[in-house]
Amino acid sequence: MKDVTFLHPGFFWLFTLLPLAIGWYIWKRKQQTATLKISSVNGFKVKPSLLAKLKPMLFVFRVLALSAMIIAMARPRSVDVDSKTKTTRGIDIVMAIDVSGSMLAKDLKPNRLEALKTVAEKFVDERPNDRIGLVVYAGESYTKTPVTSDKEMVKAAIEAVKYDDRVLEDGTGIGVGLATAINRLKESKAKSRIIILLTDGVNNAGFIDPRMAADIAKEYGIKVYTIGLGTNGNAEMPYARRPNGEWVYRTMKVELDEALMKEIAEKTDGQYFRANSNSKLEAIYDEINKLEKTEIKELKYYNYTEKYRPYLWFAFGLLLIEIIVRKTVYRSFI
Repeated sequence: MKDVTFLHPGFFWLFTLLPLAIGWYIWKRKQQTATLKISSVNGFKVKPSLLAKLKPMLFVFRVLALSAMIIAMARPRSVDVDSKTKTTRGIDIVMAIDVSGSMLAKDLKPNRLEALKTVAEKFVDERPNDRIGLVVYAGESYTKTPVTSDKEMVKAAIEAVKYDDRVLEDGTGIGVGLATAINRLKESKAKSRIIILLTDGVNNAGFIDPRMAADIAKEYGIKVYTIGLGTNGNAEMPYARRPNGEWVYRTMKVELDEALMKEIAEKTDGQYFRANSNSKLEAIYDEINKLEKTEIKELKYYNYTEKYRPYLWFAFGLLLIEIIVRKTVYRSFI
């Protein structure tokens, strides 16, 4: 990007002296003009010549020349900035999302799953220099998006996440969800690898023990941030469907194995968070965003092109013309 800057802008203060110079010139002209008092000037009317009318232009030339020299002294120059960003510490992130039926509970608005999707998409936007993947799990799990730098693809995958017991057996298999996320990161060459594991229930499905999965994550040096989603006590939970497919809700007790989530986080040097509202969920993702920073080095190269020379040549040309005309054409003029 090119822009014009001035190395010594302080010289522009000299422009404040130009009105004084103009005033001095006008006063000097009046002082040099002779006057004669007579009763009538009818016999002395003489039209001034064209040269006499144009003589003040010499002073205009001098003012323009001085203005050009002031601009030249301020050293105008164009700047071409070339920025190169180098990521020195990459982070690979996998978000493991619980998509069991309880994620349709309405204690978060409009429900837990939709609230999570909104916050997760914002989180992706705020990680432009990292690679992100997406794993969904219920009683089973699968990789919805491998670890990638294509943020639009990740956000589209998050938007498409929904509860569907025809795709995944219902239940909460924290162990299988965590294991699938680990499998996406174990071959990663990134210096930092993390999993954001979110659930709203108790491990009651799957063939992999969550504690064993946490041990595997620790062995691979993968940090796990765990999030327990849902209010404390009771919440409106889906428990049946009408013939038209709509869910029927009723107030039910919320069950969340916080002890397990804390153990997984502590074992892998992560942290456990509890999200009992939309604002709290957003604050948790903001906190994780701050905890896991990607180190960036930005190198800027400045290429300066000096622009003062044309102003000096312009000033020199005007002064030369003014001197030549004054010494020749106006030599006999006062």
